[in-house]
Amino acid sequence: MMRLMPLLCLFFSLASPAQAERITVFAAASLRGVLEDIAKLSPQEVILSFGGSGTMARQVAAGAPADVIVLASPLWMGWLAEQGVAGASTPRNVARNTLVVIGPAGATPLDGPDDLAPRLNGNRLAMGQRDAVPAGAYAQTWLRAAGLWDDLSTHLAETDNVRAALALVARGETPLGVVYATDAAAEPGVSVLYEVPAPLSGPITYPAAALTATGAPFLSLLDSAQARAVFARHGFRAP
Repeated sequence: MMRLMPLLCLFFSLASPAQAERITVFAAASLRGVLEDIAKLSPQEVILSFGGSGTMARQVAAGAPADVIVLASPLWMGWLAEQGVAGASTPRNVARNTLVVIGPAGATPLDGPDDLAPRLNGNRLAMGQRDAVPAGAYAQTWLRAAGLWDDLSTHLAETDNVRAALALVARGETPLGVVYATDAAAEPGVSVLYEVPAPLSGPITYPAAALTATGAPFLSLLDSAQARAVFARHGFRAP
């Protein structure tokens, strides 16, 4: 009987399915839907963690165990590189986005940025925190370029990620918000009232970096034609 034990062990080891390699991906909140779909294409087991780009970057810099990071701003990726985080100095841009003003579903579109203050009527404008959420920083850049920042800066509802700003408008807690076009498209409770011209917000790109060797295959997947088709389906533009 003892002679059979090695053979039995070999049989069961061959019969057992190989366990998928597990990786952790930290990503900007605006990528939730698209990365959930792309993760299904990976042979690896992908654990996704979402939040504001600044929050994700700070957690990685503090030692959080991420294999891949995908942010909504090259500034935060550059900051990670300055902190000496391996891989952050050689990111790949995997997608682009645009900024839009949203209101409740069915609301009348804005003719232009000068309509913002009258439509707010003393209420607050929802947007991401300027110092931690790229969508908030892009919104501030646009409002300054449009000459509206001084008037509207005291009427803001700043959130810790762009999806939270989207939710404020969808729930009717604020009449208007500034979010990414892809976020607006994913929420039936809001309508796009105005698309911000890209030259006024600055280019909105999504850099990704593999922080470990284990994360390299997923970074390659993000940069593949297969993933670009998924990004396009979610409304993102090619890098």
